[in-house]
Amino acid sequence: MTSKLSIPHSITQSPVAWAAGPKSSRLFQEEQEHIAPGLQSIALFSKIAIDHGCGAMLTDVDGREYIDFIAGIGVASLGHAHPRYVQALQEQVAKISVGSFTSEARLSWLKLLHSVTPGNLKRTQLYSSGAEAVESAIRLAKSHTGHFEVIGFWGGFHGKTGGVLGLLGDEFKKDLGPLMPGLYLAPYPNPYRCPLGTKQAHDCASHCLDFLRQLIRRSTTGRLAAIIAEPIQGTAGNVIPSPGFLKGLVQMAHEHGALFICDEMITGFGRTGKMFGCQHEEIVPDILTIGKGMACGFPVSGVITTSEIAQAKPWALPSGSSSSYGGNPLAAAACYAALQTLVEERLVEYSQELGTWMLGRLKEMQHRIPCIGDVRGRGLLMGVELVQDRETREPLPKNITRSLFEECLKRGLLSMCYSGPIRINPPLTITKSQAEEGLGKLEEALKAVSRA
Repeated sequence: MTSKLSIPHSITQSPVAWAAGPKSSRLFQEEQEHIAPGLQSIALFSKIAIDHGCGAMLTDVDGREYIDFIAGIGVASLGHAHPRYVQALQEQVAKISVGSFTSEARLSWLKLLHSVTPGNLKRTQLYSSGAEAVESAIRLAKSHTGHFEVIGFWGGFHGKTGGVLGLLGDEFKKDLGPLMPGLYLAPYPNPYRCPLGTKQAHDCASHCLDFLRQLIRRSTTGRLAAIIAEPIQGTAGNVIPSPGFLKGLVQMAHEHGALFICDEMITGFGRTGKMFGCQHEEIVPDILTIGKGMACGFPVSGVITTSEIAQAKPWALPSGSSSSYGGNPLAAAACYAALQTLVEERLVEYSQELGTWMLGRLKEMQHRIPCIGDVRGRGLLMGVELVQDRETREPLPKNITRSLFEECLKRGLLSMCYSGPIRINPPLTITKSQAEEGLGKLEEALKAVSRA
């Protein structure tokens, strides 16, 4: 079978263009008169207004149903309207929803959380957004080490606030300078597209670590506070680093008196088939940042570290690491309900089992669809690389992936396939039949745009 994909120049949209339903279109257009520009692409491209959800299914205001392969970008770990989650929030909001005071909900959740965290990571502080938690983690690393420099990676994403924007490893930060000083970026070993041009996965990890070693030596001032990395890069396309890379980062950070921060906003809480993504590599970071799936949609995030590191000042001073919203009683109730359900319904194990099956199904699809260049994944976090040619690995043009997104919508599938690699991260509660149906719709959509 040829690896070359023939892409007709005339294709700029689906043969029958996607259009949101009349109610969705009306609400979308009316909202555009009030909301500021800059919504997520998936909302702007689809123009749908969601009315309700149940499990892994979403229904818009026009009554159209969609299988959810997005889960709010890994947020809806329990799916939508899980009865235990709904009940827990209803009961808590009727009592008290704000305040930093001790609550039974927060204590219960922290005790349960620390029963599943790796190593000695038993101290947690709570926030309301991923970037806020990452910024706090960096402040903690500076407090503990007395140093001030931080290294991130190409393709990495840790938020859009000023303190971490310089660690964003793509073009998003263009025209947003100057950036915070003391931040550096190094190559991340993508086995399919090694930034240093090597063909073997192990060699890519080794060369990226060598590059990092030279960057520390030649570009920093020798005051490294932290190295921060995602165990799987979500925004870059659910990219799994080459084996040995994360262990190398931990070792190198410690060699320079720095801490290793593992950003588990996307990979935490069962998403990868283990409770935390770092457990696949059998490492224990110094600091873990968490969010998204930990509260199944409630805006809460956190920083987990050891008792020793947590004592570092000024981070540990009264109000030094606090947040007005993070850890409030309602947020804590959401966290507790989500984690308790995750554990009792064995969704971590289920994520591993179903994810393995879905990955196999995607690899079978790869044999039938010439534009699928690479398939990767752990648990229910998968990536599909779309290419024009398997030899050159040149990505599909955006007009084709945009058409693919619309073809999926027409078939009742919400998938992050409108640009770059397809990111598949459904709710951990998705059934096998729903997953199979969704993959079938994806294959139909791929055939429609590629004419395979």
